[in-house]
Amino acid sequence: MLLFAHQSSTHLCPPARYGGLTEAPLPLLSRTENRKHRSLTVKPPVTARKLKLGIVGIGVGASEILPAMEQMPEFELIAAADVNPRVLETFRERYGARTYGSVERLCADPDVEAVWVSTPNRFHAPHTIIAAAAGKHVVVEKPMALSLEEAGQMIEASVKNKIKLLCGHTQSFGPHIRTMRRIIRSGELGPLRALHVWAYTDWMLRPRTLEELDIRQGGGVPYRQGPHQVDTLRLLGGGMVRSVRGSVGQWFTGRSIPGYYSAFLEFEDGTPATLIHNGYGYFLASELVPWGGQNSRYSETERAAIRRSLLDGTRDEDADKDAMRIGGARERDVRDRSKPKPWLPNDLGILVATCEKGDIRQSQYGLFVHSDEGTQDVPLEDGGGPSRRGELLELYNAVVLDKPIRHSGPWGMATLEVCLAIMQSAKERKEISLKHQVPSPEED
Repeated sequence: MLLFAHQSSTHLCPPARYGGLTEAPLPLLSRTENRKHRSLTVKPPVTARKLKLGIVGIGVGASEILPAMEQMPEFELIAAADVNPRVLETFRERYGARTYGSVERLCADPDVEAVWVSTPNRFHAPHTIIAAAAGKHVVVEKPMALSLEEAGQMIEASVKNKIKLLCGHTQSFGPHIRTMRRIIRSGELGPLRALHVWAYTDWMLRPRTLEELDIRQGGGVPYRQGPHQVDTLRLLGGGMVRSVRGSVGQWFTGRSIPGYYSAFLEFEDGTPATLIHNGYGYFLASELVPWGGQNSRYSETERAAIRRSLLDGTRDEDADKDAMRIGGARERDVRDRSKPKPWLPNDLGILVATCEKGDIRQSQYGLFVHSDEGTQDVPLEDGGGPSRRGELLELYNAVVLDKPIRHSGPWGMATLEVCLAIMQSAKERKEISLKHQVPSPEED
């Protein structure tokens, strides 16, 4: 039997009770009807007013979040800043929004209430501080910063200027993780005992700019993909990581950055967690689920061709990268990721939470819960949907409804500390103790 494959039993399990979820799971053979049922039960929230949003950096990251921004009535996208004239023109034509050539000019716009920082990693701290000084609320994409010193300066700026700072773009916002956390916190499977997450992706084969190929500027899998896994493990495990032992790998000569890491985390209460990300693209984790396969962004044949072009220097990465930005020839590949579709192991990977009386993992449209009662397929909170919606709602609720931020500045700093500790541990070949951890929020 395939690893992680679910038995093809068609009987109904008892209703799922975890964390207040009472909907009985449907048979695996009725997955289409199950999805339709869930979509009909989800109602958009009543919007008190629109939050006027500006985005800084209209790259591939922006292409991923823009579809969610478009679909949510809570937001009005009114401005953008970038140094690329083509994407600015496309943005202006598509959204009828104002465009600027610098973050300073956008932040001087009195109508912009919040700024989404999606610029290259080395600009995350300075651009956040500029926006905060202008009185704008900020969502900064991962990694929060390149150092703990920068993260501290960002937090200080948010406090000084009395703005909301949210550390975004990690998959801990997604419905799979929120539902998994609720099941764990319900206590029906007993205490959490261990967490494990494995990602095998083609991340190193995707087009990269020069700064993305420089680890000093936040390039490489530990900086770029570590926050997805670390943030998720911290949210599920209680937040307080005691120590880290990590390893980092860089073995493909076509790339000048690390494409692999693995780590062992120990939480303050003794709970262990392991994490792996291999971004070299020979094997994909999607092959481990029966509804997956060898193709992701690229086919197996395309991945081999990309490796050859990186080695012989014939790949035009600037053109390939621009094709994925808004208005580019491959923008659709990025935008399609925000549409509801069956779950596949992506940049987060396959996640298993082990409790005293059972295990939880992702299923095709929900979560498999393995316990003495059998295997139940539990539906996701709010019917699932794109994970990027979660971080947008957290921003809206914080600014407009004055609700607490879960992914706050100190939370983002603690996640960054773990990612930096993985790299430090790999370099020094020793366990690293942590000092800046904060507990998971009580509220979901």
